[in-house]
Amino acid sequence: MARRVVVALLGPVAWTPPGIDPTRWRTALAEDVVDLLATLNEVETAVAVTPGDRWLADAVVWPGTAVLEVPEPTVNAVFAALAGTAPTADARPALAPPPAQAAPPGQAALPAEAASPVGAASPGEARPVEAARPVEAARPVDAASPGVAGPAGEVTPVAGDRAGRGGYDQAAVVVADAPDVPGLTLGKLLRKLSSRPIAVAPVEGTGPGLLGVAARLPVPDWLPALDLDRDAPADVRRAAPRPGDVAVTAGWRRLRGPADLATLDPAFEGWEATRALLSAPSR
Repeated sequence: MARRVVVALLGPVAWTPPGIDPTRWRTALAEDVVDLLATLNEVETAVAVTPGDRWLADAVVWPGTAVLEVPEPTVNAVFAALAGTAPTADARPALAPPPAQAAPPGQAALPAEAASPVGAASPGEARPVEAARPVEAARPVDAASPGVAGPAGEVTPVAGDRAGRGGYDQAAVVVADAPDVPGLTLGKLLRKLSSRPIAVAPVEGTGPGLLGVAARLPVPDWLPALDLDRDAPADVRRAAPRPGDVAVTAGWRRLRGPADLATLDPAFEGWEATRALLSAPSR
């Protein structure tokens, strides 16, 4: 079975609703996406941040979640780091557990971890956010899984015959400003890799951009440098040897302006941290 990872790219957020602190808004969005990834089954999950944004990863990840530090918040940087072709900014292993660090204020409760079929989200019971996430609290990882942080913070060397630093065969990178994206939408990205080397999910609603990109590892040489805020599926297909090499899956909204915010459905499950921040009296 192919070993797969879904990475939430915790990049900058272009827009914040009036009256809400930008740091709290960005943290809430990231927390909801990370919580969704924790419900996915048959995939491993990780977050990617630049060294300057490590605080955000430490504030929202679950114990044992891999943190990938990249020199820039781009899809290509994440794929390069997973393939072991780009060093992290501080020369630490690319996949490492978060150090003990207090999370910034404004955190909402995290749901209890649950497993469900790939792409299917399931609600869990709330638990308080921990003031710090010690490395010792990380979930044990099979020692045979290369490149993944173990319970004591060690990183097992990558097996030479595996595709990337973490030994992954497939990877998907998704944005962190889509707090209510359904798990099934993310699952479709990976499923398309059974017949195509690249899959992309467009953004629905206002503005250009992509929701996520998935690839077989190692990534094809023809994959262009992608900008998740500007590029469209057509841009990726133009770079491919054949347009059919790029699968286009279902899209979803990103919260990048008032029009996108107005489409949030209060009856839709998930996006608890974002919902709590939007409904807070003082904001």
